[in-house]
Amino acid sequence: MAVQLKDLIQAGVYPDAETAVQEALRVLWQERPQVRIDVAVHRYRTEDLSVAKAAALAGVSFDRMKEILAARNVPLRLGPETVDEARAEVEAFQRMRS
Repeated sequence: MAVQLKDLIQAGVYPDAETAVQEALRVLWQERPQVRIDVAVHRYRTEDLSVAKAAALAGVSFDRMKEILAARNVPLRLGPETVDEARAEVEAFQRMRS
């Protein structure tokens, strides 16, 4: 017989469903490294996430993240693709510094 969410709440283990789900996700994130990697690859593919940020999310090194992305045939986005993008990055960086 499987434990249900309501059992955990009624037994006083968790005050509410939100807290129980958050704890379950936290444990899943810690105990299953592959989940972290899968989420990092997904977010790299679908968001404007850098390789470095994806690596941090996955809990792996920058070089290992590049290997993971390559193994999954995910194109790497390293640096700006055009001169205009490079200029925009430099300008944004200069604004941040001032």
